[in-house]
Amino acid sequence: MNELEDQYRYLVSGYYGMQLMDEYPLKEYVLQDIKDYIKDFVNNYPIKNYNYQEEAMYIKEHTEDRIKLQDLLLVLNKIKADIDIILLVKEKLQKLEKND
Repeated sequence: MNELEDQYRYLVSGYYGMQLMDEYPLKEYVLQDIKDYIKDFVNNYPIKNYNYQEEAMYIKEHTEDRIKLQDLLLVLNKIKADIDIILLVKEKLQKLEKND
């Protein structure tokens, strides 16, 4: 696997992590920002012979919520998101870890 594939994976995982954040009132706006960031990434750094859709579906179905939320923290940093969503994600992660 190469570095671009790994970056794409954590971006997509972060996107699905944001989908878990129902308690955030501006969720749809952040999802759109992440989607735009992913589109720009794919356009700027295309990966030959790589099935983006298939990989995204695999990540959606097989990645734990905890990992998605951890990846979301990385993505939120990249898109320079507001601190309030970052704090909510960290809080949700702590709750998940307590339940494990």
